[in-house]
Amino acid sequence: MNSTPRPILLLAAIVMSMAGFLEATAQEPGTDTAPRSLTVDDAFLLRDVGNVRMSPDGEWVTYTVTTTDAEEEQRTTRLWMVPSAGGEALPMTRRETSVSSPEWSPDGRWLTFTATLGGDEDDDAETQVWALDRRGGEARQLTEVKQGVSGFVWSPDASRLLLSIRDEEVEDSTWTSDRREPWVVNRLQIKRDRVGYLTDPRKTHLYVFDVATKELRQITAGSYDESAAAWSPDGRWVVFSSNRTEDPDANSDSNLWVVRADVSDPVKEPRQLTTYPGGDGQPAVSPDGQWVAYTTGTIDPRFNAFGTSHLAVVPFEGGERRILTEALDRNVSRPVWDADGRGIIVSVQDEGESHVVRVNVETGDVERLIGGELVASGFDVGPDGHIATVVSRPDLPGEVFVTDQPLAARSGVSTSRVQGALSGGAELAHLRRLTTVNDSLMSSIAVANVENIHVTSSGGAEIEGWMFTPADWDGSTRLPTLLRIHGGPNGMYNVGWNFEAQLFAANGYAVVMMNPRGSSGYGYDHGMALWQQWGVPDVDDVMAGVQEAISRGIADPERLGVGGWSYGGILTNYLITKRPDVFKGAITGASMALLVANFGHDHYQLGNEREWGLPWENRELWEELSPFNDVEKVETPTLIMGGESDWNVPIQNSEQLYQALRRRGVPTELVVYPGQPHGIGVPAYQKDRWERYLAWYDRWVKGDEGRPVTD
Repeated sequence: MNSTPRPILLLAAIVMSMAGFLEATAQEPGTDTAPRSLTVDDAFLLRDVGNVRMSPDGEWVTYTVTTTDAEEEQRTTRLWMVPSAGGEALPMTRRETSVSSPEWSPDGRWLTFTATLGGDEDDDAETQVWALDRRGGEARQLTEVKQGVSGFVWSPDASRLLLSIRDEEVEDSTWTSDRREPWVVNRLQIKRDRVGYLTDPRKTHLYVFDVATKELRQITAGSYDESAAAWSPDGRWVVFSSNRTEDPDANSDSNLWVVRADVSDPVKEPRQLTTYPGGDGQPAVSPDGQWVAYTTGTIDPRFNAFGTSHLAVVPFEGGERRILTEALDRNVSRPVWDADGRGIIVSVQDEGESHVVRVNVETGDVERLIGGELVASGFDVGPDGHIATVVSRPDLPGEVFVTDQPLAARSGVSTSRVQGALSGGAELAHLRRLTTVNDSLMSSIAVANVENIHVTSSGGAEIEGWMFTPADWDGSTRLPTLLRIHGGPNGMYNVGWNFEAQLFAANGYAVVMMNPRGSSGYGYDHGMALWQQWGVPDVDDVMAGVQEAISRGIADPERLGVGGWSYGGILTNYLITKRPDVFKGAITGASMALLVANFGHDHYQLGNEREWGLPWENRELWEELSPFNDVEKVETPTLIMGGESDWNVPIQNSEQLYQALRRRGVPTELVVYPGQPHGIGVPAYQKDRWERYLAWYDRWVKGDEGRPVTD
């Protein structure tokens, strides 16, 4: 690594002149003209806000802003800082520098992050930890690890970093440089999306790095990966998550383990802390060092895909775990202890919303700290108990907010909405907005109308969803309507900003989005209703949303379209085979149709076997759940899309569906994006996909004139 890399930023920028600040934000889009319709290009003008962190003194909130350069086809993430009391936001890193994982050192001296920077363009740089000293000066490189650093955590006394480092690559090839080596796989899991064939035996282990001396000491070893590491408050111990079974590919048994931070022999076995045969993760040690909070499951691990993640505590010295959120019946994540150790703060998914709650360790009572009709993405707790988070709503892309009261000033206990407590916007008054990253652009756009709906489906199931209608729609005509379906199937539509739905509404469509059975955020029973039942209750659930839009005079029953990506595409395949006379146009992206064709070909080796069994032992179910076997019923013009290098839902199934529809004479087209995995990441391809969406729906669904509501 070159010892004089290009500087990231002078910390003196904190006291930059107003002229400098205006220059830094001169590229903000937007005008003072009347609001206009959203366009595809606006996707690349919107900026993504994330990674909020409060400074140890509570004076500042740092966050990242990711921008897209559509012409250069690259994304850059900058680090910003804003006073927690409100005021000007200050850029901490340069436009051309991309950073991630910001963290404050516990003593408040360093603002640290990871970045990949080299001394010149010829350097093969790896990701390292960098730091800005609050006393002034340029960012400095803290680590110089040959193979790079994948993660870091500060020790409580700010003297050390706990680093996650992958083993060094061993160069022992006998193949010539102009010929690729064959892939040789000798494990049960043979591939992974975005990785490819799993031939690399290297593992990720934990190291302790002394900031002053630069000493690097390995504290874990072996043929295992370690993740989600956390320090004990006294800095003597490290808790981490790892699957240390004989064949990790054959199960999901990740447990918590404890190792000394000053261990001299990394081969020595750490102490096992938990024993649940499913996934235990995200550990956090209590302030007194007596307990470890973490996320876990409560059911047979086979059902984890549709189960609920819970908050649990276990004694640091070992013992029985205690589940705190079984009554809550909602997914929780990222536990953080209160300063007094009597409560644990977590994120929770609740019926299309994401909130921040505090769970009482003794009673399990749940107090909502940030709630309402919003999505709170990530959070950080300041020294006085204020909480910073990124909030998104149907009309608001994510922005940084902070609670206006510290935890100690709040009173009363409220349970989750499913148990009958807070209504939609009750908690918004407790938040102060700190950033306006996307305001200039959003002020120029006419935002769609969004309505929350609840419908009754088969078996009396109550299903939640949302309807988008064009901003200028006056209700006098029925609208061409698109049913859009989320992935997963255990995904969840939420009340956050949804660019795609807004884009369709801006182009004259009503959009129906439902959270059918199988979706997360509604508890165990709602999720497990789809176990071995793909394309059965969820077909009824999404169609109930469409029928609601028709009965209310919004949707034109003669101009309906459907589509989605991943499981959204799979459910689209079920719909065009089971409801062949309903939709005038369909788009199925990254989907599966003939289930057995994916056995051993996708990366769901364990999950599919758990749910459907082995195809030679339970072939009837595999065939029963395959929409391909009803392909002769399809009449809907269908656009089929996917990524060439998708190992999540390989393009093979899309090719098979295309061939079948083509042979049957159904209008169809196959679009494959070169080199793309399951998620399409290249901006030019993203733009192309949205434009093809609109063109296909315009051709087959929209028509020329609206129909009166009274039709």
